Amino acid sequence: MKTPNSCKSIEEVRKAIDEIDQELIALIGKRYEFVKAIVPFKERNEDSIISKQRFDSVISTRREMAIKNGLSPEVVENIYRLLMGYFILEEKKILNLK
Repeated sequence: MKTPNSCKSIEEVRKAIDEIDQELIALIGKRYEFVKAIVPFKERNEDSIISKQRFDSVISTRREMAIKNGLSPEVVENIYRLLMGYFILEEKKILNLK
């Protein structure tokens, strides 16, 4: 893949962005596989699924990662809150806790 500075046209930049988005979505899918794999290790109750302490820890560390990568910690936090919220709903479905 080209570097941003080596792109010679808007099409090349967009192609690179599309490739990165494919990788991001594949990684989210891979993360989801691990989310499903953790379910058997959790207790069958909402507190265990939500795991507030872990949730807060992930948010905090992802905010730090965002800052280190020159990104807005607020935006990254919002993305992770949405992503983890979705995965929590999926875990509840797996355990029939809806």
